[in-house]
Amino acid sequence: MSGSDSVTAEAAISHGRVWRLAGPIILSNITVPLLGAVDTAVVGHLPEAYHLGAVAVGAMIFNFLYWAFGFLRMGTTGFTAQAYGAGDGDEVRANLARALLLAVALGLAMVALQGPIVIVAFGLLEASPQVELSARLYVVIRIWAAPAALAGFALLGWFIGIQNTRAALLVQLAMNGVNIVLDLIFVLGFGWGVAGVAVATLIAQYAGLGVGLWLVRHNLSRIGGRFRNASIWHGRRLRRLFAVNFDIFLRSLFLLFASAYFTAQGAKQGDVVLAANAVLLNFVHFLAFGLDGFAFAAEALIGSAIGARNRALLRRAVRLTTIWAGLCALAYLLVYLVASGVLIGLLTSVPEVKQAAVRYLPWVLVAPLVAVWSYQLDGIFIGATRTADMRNGMAIALALFLLTDQLCRPLMGNDGLWLAMTVMWLARALTLAVRYPRLERAVVPASA
Repeated sequence: MSGSDSVTAEAAISHGRVWRLAGPIILSNITVPLLGAVDTAVVGHLPEAYHLGAVAVGAMIFNFLYWAFGFLRMGTTGFTAQAYGAGDGDEVRANLARALLLAVALGLAMVALQGPIVIVAFGLLEASPQVELSARLYVVIRIWAAPAALAGFALLGWFIGIQNTRAALLVQLAMNGVNIVLDLIFVLGFGWGVAGVAVATLIAQYAGLGVGLWLVRHNLSRIGGRFRNASIWHGRRLRRLFAVNFDIFLRSLFLLFASAYFTAQGAKQGDVVLAANAVLLNFVHFLAFGLDGFAFAAEALIGSAIGARNRALLRRAVRLTTIWAGLCALAYLLVYLVASGVLIGLLTSVPEVKQAAVRYLPWVLVAPLVAVWSYQLDGIFIGATRTADMRNGMAIALALFLLTDQLCRPLMGNDGLWLAMTVMWLARALTLAVRYPRLERAVVPASA
């Protein structure tokens, strides 16, 4: 890949280009919460509420495990986008190799440590005996997909970094499509219950990895360069990789602790509140993954601009992706205002769970207007690999989340828990917004 292949002119970023990058990501990301919604729906129509609670707890554990290793996606995107913008094909390939090697090693370690993982996870959770028994079964089945799941994160980050979001879309569609079909077959067809959801996910994640590796081969010739051991094992770049990944790892742990804490506090209020929160979190997931389309576009475009040392390109990427993220958030709000009742009915038919979900629905309606800015700023800082700022901002947001919950939940119940989540979204955005000017000033034009 030559330098002329990289994006180096401000005019190269337009509204159309933002959509060409964001559109496939939005479509692929929407399949992720759609998958979660199908998981919820297939067990939500079983007669007992504990099935829904078990899937919520089991999925939360894997969210904690996998999202803690989110640096495999985020760090790979940032470094790859910067190498792509600089026209360095060898380094683009080296980033892929480093990410996949690290992902497989971590995935195998998770499989080997599944016993301690189960003991620690359920030692920290407080759920009814029926919920815990079914959730344990879910975890011990799905853990075997860890190497494929983590390698999939690395591939997704690499595709975004080289601005081939259509490939990312194909991988996600293949994986989530297989998962949804197998959910229906194993749970509704074979009657496997919670175990069927776990087996479907296990098979689908290896299917997605296979599709991703096949697509990599078709992108390498366009990228150019060669796989070189000297580039893959370059000392300074490895140290930078581990520093950035450790920052993202800590930031993800803070975020996932908040998510686990939210689920655990819901579980303390009973199976019905736990299940209702699980239903409403699907609304939040739809929002997050949709808005992340523009955040991912920002990662690719901003990383490329920084690699090309083009401050004007950086500013334009920030401006256009943020405009579209805001408009997308307003669209989500409109849909939720109109269709929330129907959506809740699709996710569960248990009367008491539906009633509780409607009771706490207003917090979901606030989410699009509040959370959009934290997602968008995450994308900007990931593309710039300014991960220390992300780590510090998330630590502040977590502290405010816990403080708000402790002060408000005793007085407001589950409303206090949702208020704490809203405060955390605001804090994440504000802590990064105040650091953005420094990020922009750090981009030194190539002519300087």
